[in-house]
Amino acid sequence: MTSVTLALLALLSATPAARPSAEEVLRTQCRTWAADPKNPWALAHGIAAEGRAFKARDGRRAADVIVSDFLHREGPDLRFDAFAADGTPVEPHPHLLVKTLLLAGVPASQSFRAQGGPVTLGALVEDLKRDFRRDAALSPHGAWTLDALSHALPPGATFTTGAGETVRLDAVMDEALALLEREQAELLAGMKAGLPQVPKRKQGIYAHPCGGLHLFQAVASHARHPAVRKAWGPRLDTQVDVLVYRLGSESRQYDAALTSAPAAYRLPVLVQMVKFHGHFLETLGRYREETGWKPTPEQSQAVEQARALLDGAVRRLEASGAFRDMESVKAAQYQLYLDLIGDACHAAHGLSYWRNHPGG
Repeated sequence: MTSVTLALLALLSATPAARPSAEEVLRTQCRTWAADPKNPWALAHGIAAEGRAFKARDGRRAADVIVSDFLHREGPDLRFDAFAADGTPVEPHPHLLVKTLLLAGVPASQSFRAQGGPVTLGALVEDLKRDFRRDAALSPHGAWTLDALSHALPPGATFTTGAGETVRLDAVMDEALALLEREQAELLAGMKAGLPQVPKRKQGIYAHPCGGLHLFQAVASHARHPAVRKAWGPRLDTQVDVLVYRLGSESRQYDAALTSAPAAYRLPVLVQMVKFHGHFLETLGRYREETGWKPTPEQSQAVEQARALLDGAVRRLEASGAFRDMESVKAAQYQLYLDLIGDACHAAHGLSYWRNHPGG
């Protein structure tokens, strides 16, 4: 067995009295498997959970590895490939890596060694602005671009793309809110009608990666600016209510899937539960931290429900052996292997926002 496997076995075989929390299990999983210096996508998830000091397994800072090993130049442009030649994800969602560095608090002036000479994070942001396309930013894969722009620029900012188009940040983020409203319209209708659930059929918000929760994060984060919050009024409050309704709707469907699915299909369901409940907690945690949002008693209850459901899914994953045998999962189901890394990082990050919440 590898040293990685032995470390995880030691954690998971702890005595009941010293049983680690779900967050500790997830954080160990994230720290262990997201530290792969050959997987920049995983490194970015490690940074999201652990902060900008997170290091790759070779001892280098993850941020340095991402830029120095994977950024390349095409004339004046700076590029990360979507995937490496062997299929390893680099930046499958445009500007995911820049967004990760910005949210981790890396200064724009931070300089990195890169192919062809040093590069600052500010230069990567300038490249994002030159490349900006409204249709791409408002597509299912555009949430990371929106989040990056909102954190790099203040309200009222404008910039010019490489195609000569003048872009107003406020207008783009207003369109992003309208997109979120359209994509969650079926859930809103179900909530208003008192339906116990709205089936997932890859429609609307479910056509987005990670169930559209990164779009929600990008939009909600922009509301940290008081002027934006005032302009949007109750519209964002409604979307928060829809997200809370979605928790009950989606959880019922996971319960049904676990009950009816053959044993071979239960692992993907458990991973999906970690993905949704972890992103749910991360989304509302970011919203609270960035905007000062104060959940109602009902919303607080939803947070506790999500924590309990996430804990249950993590315990079942522990029992399945998936965390202990990642190399076998990688060989048999590569996407599931990636999910067990990325979703562990997001879920650990989500739980960290609510450690001191009543019931925590």
